[in-house]
Amino acid sequence: FEEGTVYEHRPGRTVTEADNVLFTTLTMNTQALHLDAAWSAQQPGFGGQRLVNSMYTLSTLVGLSVAQLTQGTLVANLGFSEIAFPAPVFAGDTLYAETECTGKRESRSRPGEGVVNLTHIGRNQHGEVPQAGIGQPGLGPEAARMRPGMLGHDRVEDELGEVEHRHGQARPRQTQAEAHHEQAGARGID
Repeated sequence: FEEGTVYEHRPGRTVTEADNVLFTTLTMNTQALHLDAAWSAQQPGFGGQRLVNSMYTLSTLVGLSVAQLTQGTLVANLGFSEIAFPAPVFAGDTLYAETECTGKRESRSRPGEGVVNLTHIGRNQHGEVPQAGIGQPGLGPEAARMRPGMLGHDRVEDELGEVEHRHGQARPRQTQAEAHHEQAGARGID
């Protein structure tokens, strides 16, 4: 990786009704907005459609990046520092993913390995951003040399349990995720 590089992950994944119902019931999420078509049809704001479970969209977003970025190199996913769902996803939407790499560092507790921070952005078939997440995978020795990454402003508990505050370079423009989040907030979708 090189800092600032954006990887587009293709192909995308069209979400089906079965995906939503199966994932929702497997994870014991009984939210009627995901499962009850008659009830959802009476709720304002979503055109009578059931919402796709946001944890499904998160899982799909990260999954779309695996083959290109972390297959065979990941030691552990150290967590996500920020996740946002600025727009709804419905059955029939196609999800696409892109990942930005913004730096890297050597592991303090595992010599020869590294920590990479990545920003994952999910887009639907219209280019709208229903998902944005910031993750930090720990990568093995070879990947640490090849795959850098660190977020601009991120509070991450490192392997030793210490809390770091990182303040990276100011971005010259607002990210699309930030713009979409502001738009969603203006529409009352926050």
